[in-house]
Amino acid sequence: MTEAVQRLLGFLDAAPRVLLLTGAGVSTGSGIPDYRDADGAWKRGAPITGQVFRNDALQRARYWARSMIGWPLLAGAQPNLAHRALAALQTQGRITRLITQNVDGLHQAAGSTEVIDLHGRLDTLICLACGQHSPRSVFQQRLQDDNPDWAAHDAMALPDGDADLEHADFSAFMVPGCIDCGGMLKPDVVFFGEGVPRQRVDAAFAALQASDGLLIVGSSLMVYSGYRFAVAAHERGLPIAVLTLGKTRADEIVDVKIDAPCGETLAAAAHLAREPAC
Repeated sequence: MTEAVQRLLGFLDAAPRVLLLTGAGVSTGSGIPDYRDADGAWKRGAPITGQVFRNDALQRARYWARSMIGWPLLAGAQPNLAHRALAALQTQGRITRLITQNVDGLHQAAGSTEVIDLHGRLDTLICLACGQHSPRSVFQQRLQDDNPDWAAHDAMALPDGDADLEHADFSAFMVPGCIDCGGMLKPDVVFFGEGVPRQRVDAAFAALQASDGLLIVGSSLMVYSGYRFAVAAHERGLPIAVLTLGKTRADEIVDVKIDAPCGETLAAAAHLAREPAC
């Protein structure tokens, strides 16, 4: 047993029912790139903001062109060791509820239940005019039909279904509107600079209240939407453990910091974990 697995098991034994908070590091094993390096800095430029998406037609076209090329990788991604191990720990009763900052739906695909998608899901769109929800897969086909010359583009995959098309001319890229009203379509996710819906935040804090501790996996917590739960757990005197590679914003307040790969560590811990006492 490695030291990382031993420390994780020790935390789980001391806090039998933990609230889980996950970030991009959980999904890198599925081929989905993350945003930040080991020091918590952006690997590339910051993602588009909600304000820019709504108000700048060229930037909106840029977003959807890159998304059209990058979407197949995200849509085809499969759960990895980390996702499956966390689902197993939940089945064992070790996890009260799972909050994820990821928008890929891979926790649910691995079998996790009662997941709070803090930042939403990329596989669903919302019309900003009429509020209608629709599948991203259908919109992907509409994008390809309206922009056939873009199908041949090959680009490096970036986080959250993005692709590197920096030197392309986006002025002629066609962005379809809502089928029902013609309004502007947006992924049903919280863009950078936007606030998390109150209902999700309240559900997450309620889950924290019902837990013995907080386990953070694969997140640097550099974004406040996730960091606030570490602060709240610390203020309530709950034990906090972080399993991730590199530094986090909460390093000074966590009780257990495990700098190790998520997948292998979680898989070994889930295999060795004892069933909680009744």
